[in-house]
Amino acid sequence: MATKLIRGMGSFFKTCSCKRQGGCAHPYAIRFRDGTGRQCEESGYPTQDDALDRLTQIYQEKRSTPVQQSELKRTLGAQRFGEYASTWLPRQRHFAPGTIRTVKQLLDSQILPALESRRINSFSPTVVDDFIMSMEEREVGLATQQNAFDTLKKILRDAHRRGGITGDPFEGVVPPEYVPNRVTIPTLDEIHALKEVGSTGLVVVIDLMSGCGHRNGESYAASLEGMVADDVYRITEQIDGRTRQRSPLKHRKTGEFREVPMPATTRESLLRGARDLGVDENGFILRTQRSPHWSHSTLDYQWNVAKKRAGITRKLNPYSLRHFFASNCLSRGIPITDVAEWMGHSNINMTYRIYRHLMPASIGRAAKILEAGL
Repeated sequence: MATKLIRGMGSFFKTCSCKRQGGCAHPYAIRFRDGTGRQCEESGYPTQDDALDRLTQIYQEKRSTPVQQSELKRTLGAQRFGEYASTWLPRQRHFAPGTIRTVKQLLDSQILPALESRRINSFSPTVVDDFIMSMEEREVGLATQQNAFDTLKKILRDAHRRGGITGDPFEGVVPPEYVPNRVTIPTLDEIHALKEVGSTGLVVVIDLMSGCGHRNGESYAASLEGMVADDVYRITEQIDGRTRQRSPLKHRKTGEFREVPMPATTRESLLRGARDLGVDENGFILRTQRSPHWSHSTLDYQWNVAKKRAGITRKLNPYSLRHFFASNCLSRGIPITDVAEWMGHSNINMTYRIYRHLMPASIGRAAKILEAGL
């Protein structure tokens, strides 16, 4: 037999308009207050006993929760979003400086103007949907929409995990989806032309990005220490392209790394760079006359000079070299899961959206492979 209702336990009811609700087939709903004091409703209970059992479970969970913990959840839930976000960001110690700058910019330009004063415990799927629609109405670019949504999701998921939000504020929400334009991929002849006229340092960067899939900042940290095998390079850190400071890898904490395949061409380029340029006390190869590390401005200058000398007029930028790496992998049948891992993407969906068109005739090729096994 189900437990009788007591004070503070909640109530059960039916939302139908049947005259004899006790005998109709419509499910029961329950209404109760959660650990933060917020009123909640749940429905879909076939019988009165099922509804009472659920209310009893919720009541016992609240009673077994320490008073201090309940008070903490209530305090978190009552915080304004702006206040919560200001304490959340310093706790993300694994964020690279560039990521922190991006998050601050998204908060200041997109998220806080719309949500700063809203209480944490009032967030729901409807609120999140309204935020997405407000960006659409302001004609915010899809890439910015997605980045702002992802940042909001990180913050609210943190609040949900700590008990400030009871339900899932993203349940049923369709996120904005940024579909990148077709990428511009340099030809092998263009890469060779750039290497012929580029400086020794630029050649090292070109070979790391096109041969191993390095990001710009990761190539600035070129080091012989990364050559953990004749055909494997371990990427352990990057140089922040603005501050010229050593930083953790994107999407990774300090000390974390990823290993990538290293073609012989790239290996020889690193050895030649170390021989011609020398290495500093930390083992780094690339530096300038004014600073111990390269920056984005260094690369942009050397890239543009080399493009002009090579007579290349297409709109290629250094990041195009990463696209060449992905193209080289996928066109030779290397699984996209491996490519995503080597490129350091946190989500394979991004790899797929950018490079899906580089996977030639995958269905037709699969049909031939399957036929061979029949």
